[in-house]
Amino acid sequence: MTNIPRAGVIGNPISQSLSPKLHSYWLNRYGIKGEYTALHVTEDQLETTLRDLPNQGFIGANVTIPHKVSVMQFADKITDRATLIGAANTLIFKEDGRIFADNTDGYGFMANLRQGAPDWDPKAGPTAIFGAGGAARAIIVALADAGVPEIILANRTRAKAEALRSDFGARVRVVDWVQADQMLGDANTVINTTSLGMVGAQDFKVSLDELSPKAVVTDIVYNPLRTPFLIAAQERGCTTVDGLGMLLHQGVPGFERWFGQRPEVDDDTRAAVLS
Repeated sequence: MTNIPRAGVIGNPISQSLSPKLHSYWLNRYGIKGEYTALHVTEDQLETTLRDLPNQGFIGANVTIPHKVSVMQFADKITDRATLIGAANTLIFKEDGRIFADNTDGYGFMANLRQGAPDWDPKAGPTAIFGAGGAARAIIVALADAGVPEIILANRTRAKAEALRSDFGARVRVVDWVQADQMLGDANTVINTTSLGMVGAQDFKVSLDELSPKAVVTDIVYNPLRTPFLIAAQERGCTTVDGLGMLLHQGVPGFERWFGQRPEVDDDTRAAVLS
């Protein structure tokens, strides 16, 4: 076992992740001896990997697509926030082998949205969301806390969207994916939480013709930084917020817990991750 504290990000695929660049930059910036690596883990490897990481000197990990929900079943302690969301993106490995799970996605999403669109008013109208995975769950909780009056949800598999409505109540309304463009007309905020438009994934093909130019539009995909979804929204006159800031801000609580230093998200951080 190495004496240097180690952390990493678990996902499948994982090559697109900028988390190693982010955390390595912070380790260098604050002069901390530590290591942060990308870990390609398939679903059938997940439990074995989680049990073995502490033996390799890992003190924690981030979790990304597609493991944010399934990782919960292997956690020994789960924060109230992660329990409410039903997904985890941040793990802490205790010395006795127990796994502590939290979710910082909602925190990261809101910090990014408010930074990128400072005039955004959550109460000004409905929010339309594409997708119903772990990130969508975190974002719905954060939006509800912020006072968004209605959340309209479309997912390629309707049953997953219905499950979110069942979990989060009457504030959530579900529409069929084939009619997803129709939820945009009244939307004050429009969010893509799917992997559509990401490098290596399928294209985002829903029409944005109904989108109001007054809407704030954000995509949690950050590779590419300017997704076709954001470009199309920008061409309609919308304020757009890319997904990189969500990654940067959601990484702050985990880094602080693992390495004992609360890192700052600033222009230098963003530039280092994009370099």
